[in-house]
Amino acid sequence: MGFKLLKAFHVETRRLLWLTGLVFITVVLFQCIELPKGNSLWSMFSPGEVSEQKVNFFGKNSTSYLVSNMSSPSAVNSKIVSEDGNNFSGRVDEGRNNVPFISENPELGNTTKSNSSFTESLKEYFALHKGNSNLALIKPLGAPLVLSHDVAPNFSMEFGTSAPPAPPPLVHVSAKNPRLTVFEKEVLSLSDMSEALIQNFASPSTMIPRWSSKADEELVLAKQLIESAPPLKDGLYAALYRNASMFQRSYELMEQMLKVYIYKEGDTRIFHRPPLLGIYASEGWFMKHMEANRHFVTKKPKEAHLFYLPFSSLQLEETLYVPKSHDRKPLIQHLEDYADMISAKYPFWNRTEGTDHFLVACHDWVPSETKRQMANCIRAICNSDVKEGFKFGKDVSLPETNVRKSQNSLRDVGGKPPSKRKTLAFYAGNTLHGYLRPILLQYWGNNTDPDMQIHGTLPRSKDNRNYINYMKRSKYCICPRGYEVNSPRVVEAIFFECVPVIISDNFVPPFFETLNWESFAVFVAEKDVPNLKNILVSIPKKTFLQMHMRVKKVQQHFLWHPKPLKYDLFHMILHSIWYNRVFQFRPR
Repeated sequence: MGFKLLKAFHVETRRLLWLTGLVFITVVLFQCIELPKGNSLWSMFSPGEVSEQKVNFFGKNSTSYLVSNMSSPSAVNSKIVSEDGNNFSGRVDEGRNNVPFISENPELGNTTKSNSSFTESLKEYFALHKGNSNLALIKPLGAPLVLSHDVAPNFSMEFGTSAPPAPPPLVHVSAKNPRLTVFEKEVLSLSDMSEALIQNFASPSTMIPRWSSKADEELVLAKQLIESAPPLKDGLYAALYRNASMFQRSYELMEQMLKVYIYKEGDTRIFHRPPLLGIYASEGWFMKHMEANRHFVTKKPKEAHLFYLPFSSLQLEETLYVPKSHDRKPLIQHLEDYADMISAKYPFWNRTEGTDHFLVACHDWVPSETKRQMANCIRAICNSDVKEGFKFGKDVSLPETNVRKSQNSLRDVGGKPPSKRKTLAFYAGNTLHGYLRPILLQYWGNNTDPDMQIHGTLPRSKDNRNYINYMKRSKYCICPRGYEVNSPRVVEAIFFECVPVIISDNFVPPFFETLNWESFAVFVAEKDVPNLKNILVSIPKKTFLQMHMRVKKVQQHFLWHPKPLKYDLFHMILHSIWYNRVFQFRPR
């Protein structure tokens, strides 16, 4: 009897131990999967912790946090197959102490030997490109910099060969970033947008490349140099910019470092055919200058920091859209087929899931046409609507420019001095284009107030002379939204040196990551249209004169030249794409 009781006791004990073990394992798995990474239990299983450091993006009063996950369980012991068929086993270091980095902070450890060779190579790079090789400008970021020890070697595949073997999986950084509370608002103010921009630069939802490249190391260096930018040199008016020193340094680095590869494929009805006239001319002029450029364009894709998808959204609409069908599926499908072809034929899209690819497109439909297959790309778009998926810190607000003479894009630039601008405010345009313009005409139309020259469509005149003359002699030019948030009047106002008054809720103004728009433009909420005159009259004369002067100074950034000039519209578009790539990039 005693023996049977003892045996039963052992059986029950084993069952209890098994049950306890199952409960423990279940709890651990639940913690790892469901709880945030800051949880103490998660830290037991995650060798790569998140490091934080305050980084100033926009000046002395702006503070943000740079978040970088330098290792991930899914990145450990990943196996890469190079394009020549050789296997390469790369191991991402499991502990922070094993990762080489550049640092002047003794608390972070000493620079490794591999860092020394990396530093020398960077000096050689800048010497070759006549850049600044003084690496003392590099400030420690407080987070390890993973160098080229896990680069897949011998990427020498030429275009036109068969598709490469499947690479290892991407590592997602901040894939579950909490949505900012500002997006819960129906209308975002400019300060809300700035908050979102700072947050997304500090902790972008982006992908770590499947394998590293020399271009990646250059992006890391560029970010460090931009953040440690020296005081502003002569030539730029600081009030126009969020941070003039950082902009100037970033622009210089773009000139020294940036390489862009342009895909040659594409239906010739849609790709490589730039429209140079009309309100969508921005995409065409950029394409024309980009494809003709010899300084930034490279024929060696493995050297490229960015890959250009050279399609025209206007040509896409004119080629594939059936008028009045309301069916955009053929347009969306065409772009998705193109992206599928690029990703199947070449390794570059797959390395980053398209995050180092960019497009420049001005048609109103572009956000919906590119929100799936091209969602990870840097999208320079005119329809920069927060509520239609514009991503701060990744996407670029493209200026909508109405070019009337392709042979003379600078015709009529400029306007009367402030003392000869007798009209307080001017607007003219199609009153049926969207819901806002009828409201504007309802309150301020019919010329009931001589100070407020608010019209529908003006009588026809040669070269639209009536419209141009009104802009040249008005203090403020009203820029209301149309069907979408964007309007060519914003750039037209700057072109004719008239202070733009932007009435378009949730519109991200062009080059928002660089320019301080409130220094030279007026923003009026759509709900405040009935109070428009009072708002403009309340602006002191001294403030208007200052804004008018700044409009003249910022004008250089909004001009198309037959041959691109420093700081002009072509270079500003390219710079914003470069800048966003630098600050959204996360190394392996």
